[in-house]
Amino acid sequence: MVPGIRIIDQYERGIVLTLGTYSYTVGPGLKIIIPYVQRIIKVDMRISTMDIPKQEVITRDNVPANINAVVYFQVLKAEDAILKVRDFEFAISQYAQTALRDVIGGVELDTLLTERQKIADGIKDIVDQEISNWGVDVTAIKIQDIELPADMKKSMAKQAESERDRRGVVIKSQGELTASENLKKAMENLKNSGAISLRTLQTIEDTSDNPASTVVFALPIEILEGFRALIKKGGDTQP
Repeated sequence: MVPGIRIIDQYERGIVLTLGTYSYTVGPGLKIIIPYVQRIIKVDMRISTMDIPKQEVITRDNVPANINAVVYFQVLKAEDAILKVRDFEFAISQYAQTALRDVIGGVELDTLLTERQKIADGIKDIVDQEISNWGVDVTAIKIQDIELPADMKKSMAKQAESERDRRGVVIKSQGELTASENLKKAMENLKNSGAISLRTLQTIEDTSDNPASTVVFALPIEILEGFRALIKKGGDTQP
């Protein structure tokens, strides 16, 4: 490296210090500085990622859970990120871990499992407030894994199975209710003897294709009552 010449890449910014004092910020390209008097600290301006190590957190309903997450952040103002905080990446990691424990410690397990993104946004808001003057923006925080104790997993599996069984019983009962209502409507439509006779003729026609089959039909109750009335009338007219 030639003394006094530095190259700043397109995605970087350079913080120029003169005898240890901040002078200015330079953009990408070939830069010339005074050897042994000035130096350049390069800062990556791209969006970067950082893992939050897996840690055990106790939810509000006293359920332990091992959780890890990832933080997406970007430097917006290079001089602030270098001059206002020492090792801003480590500091963001520590803030994110603390915020994760605080937020998850205030919610119940069901909320943690069903509203993961909402919880992650809450963690992001807390971290943003703490680092607002560092020249760094946290673009997103994502919760990756939620690991529960083995006995809790078994209990949740049994609960899910019971819920599926309950839904199956409800669906079956609804189907039986619908079938009974349809049968009731059919009975109402077949109340008159003409409809019953027509249905009987249709059944005979459907079964007549097979001569080997024997079909026994019961006469409709209306016809039997008619015969009974005729017999009774004839008996009353005899001397």
